[in-house]
Amino acid sequence: MAPILTRILGRAAGAALLAAGLSVPALHAGPAHAQDIELKLSHFLPPGHGIQRDWLAPWADDLARRTNGKVKVTVYPGGSPFGNPARQLEQAVSGVVDIAHGLRGLPAGRFPRMGIIEFPFLVQTANAASRTLWEMYPKAFAGEFPDSVKVLALHAHNAGLIHTREKQVKGMDDLKGLRIRSPSPQINAMLQQLGATPVGLPPGEVYENLQRGVIDGAVFPWDPINSFRLFEVTKYHLDARSYTASFYFVMNAKKYDSLPADVKKAIDDTTGAALAAKFGDWWNAWDAPGLEAATKKGNVISSLSDAERSRWRDALKPTIDKLLDDLEKQGVKDARALYAEMQQRVAKYEGKR
Repeated sequence: MAPILTRILGRAAGAALLAAGLSVPALHAGPAHAQDIELKLSHFLPPGHGIQRDWLAPWADDLARRTNGKVKVTVYPGGSPFGNPARQLEQAVSGVVDIAHGLRGLPAGRFPRMGIIEFPFLVQTANAASRTLWEMYPKAFAGEFPDSVKVLALHAHNAGLIHTREKQVKGMDDLKGLRIRSPSPQINAMLQQLGATPVGLPPGEVYENLQRGVIDGAVFPWDPINSFRLFEVTKYHLDARSYTASFYFVMNAKKYDSLPADVKKAIDDTTGAALAAKFGDWWNAWDAPGLEAATKKGNVISSLSDAERSRWRDALKPTIDKLLDDLEKQGVKDARALYAEMQQRVAKYEGKR
């Protein structure tokens, strides 16, 4: 059987929505057979994003191929009824969807042990961050996830930049008073220490708020600059490489347990360590269009000097100490040990000594 075409809105969700009095078009490749296993997969990014184009859609096709057409996956991106970034985990827990990809920092405070990977200046590459997260998952983070989900992967993006609307940021002093969109409490603390005012916003709301001048800038890797067209509402991009954000990919545990052995094997063989190893190359490819779009528009792109980078690091030492103190007070007694282990693992992958 030919591989399944990943569908934006499928029959399973369509039936649920119709039962609620809503109407939604169902796009599918053809009639289902009685033995078909239908899986609903949700994420919060646009359907044209590399996460769907290069990962989730091909992964769905691969599951179909490995199971001889037994598995059919419907993908619901951001903007769909299941695309709310703050609801991804709950949807998988409840079985509203079978599989979900979500941002760790939404809602704030979730998975604090895993969130240590987002500390300032800890990591620069998606490869190092994603491998470190997955290697540490069994002992360090598994207990943070509910038993009602099976964790298929953890990952993070390449270290992010500071993108601004009207004022160019060359150094720490330029951040003072700026309202900057932030993805997590860790980055909130970093921005506050550097003199900015952090503003929590989902990625999909940043364009409008930049356009209206509600915020002055945002921290993102290059990728969303293209996928959310933020190059249109920013002029300056500082390659600070000062933070990352992390993500989870989970499946409803009961659904997984109900699957035949060959389907479980297909899922296991294409997730976990094998999947974590791919994020470095993927994020490099996903970041490239953002840099290209900003360059083509004529935006100003700059990097921190070595001296300024050292200044930022020194300024942020108290912030990191406070973040660790706060985690310990919240019950993460081994927070400093986790941070030290992350430093060692990241250094291994990034060639640092």
